[in-house]
Amino acid sequence: MHHAFAIEAEGGEGIEVALGWADKELGMKIAVNPDIVVLKYGLFSVEDARRVGEIAAQGPVAGEHKVILIAAARAYREAQNALLKLFEEPPEGTYLFLILPSLGGLLPTLRSRVHILELGIKNKELRIGKEAEEFLKATRERRSAMVKKLATGKDEEERRAHRDEALAIMNGIEAVAYQHVGRSTSHIKLLEEIQTLRGYLHQPSAPVKMILEHLAIVAPRDLR
Repeated sequence: MHHAFAIEAEGGEGIEVALGWADKELGMKIAVNPDIVVLKYGLFSVEDARRVGEIAAQGPVAGEHKVILIAAARAYREAQNALLKLFEEPPEGTYLFLILPSLGGLLPTLRSRVHILELGIKNKELRIGKEAEEFLKATRERRSAMVKKLATGKDEEERRAHRDEALAIMNGIEAVAYQHVGRSTSHIKLLEEIQTLRGYLHQPSAPVKMILEHLAIVAPRDLR
């Protein structure tokens, strides 16, 4: 049985799937169980990864198994690197779940250490998001206004929220492109562009304005 998993979903949906797996596969009581740890982050950092390692090292408290759920809007590459050893060799009886809106930004080294839990076609079709819908339908002028807004912020908290929204737009457009990938080579090209842009967006000092301006150019309004 696998001990490390990744789920492509928004936080609440992914957590529900992971808890259902723990109930079905491990027979764990879900409610008020100290051996089920749910961790939620906007941005998953190296410090957060170290904290996960500390929690995992403590082992189960009340039973034979421990389940740790990590739900984040995005994860720094450095944070993913910090998880590699833990995800490759979790402590005995410990199961790990990494839940992200999109797995496109997962490092190949981390992806090779996890089993991907699929949610099914119905759920995947719903995971586009209103931000991506608005961006896809927007005129060039409207897209420019959206980019200007997301590239600014009065403080770090607002800038982080705008970065999360930018990532949600990118993930949503990627989901739509995947649905139509067999129709045209242009969709494959768009997916390649998004993968590159998301890699930049995950960096702490990423030029959000430049990244979104490029996305606005390569994402056609008639994608859907």
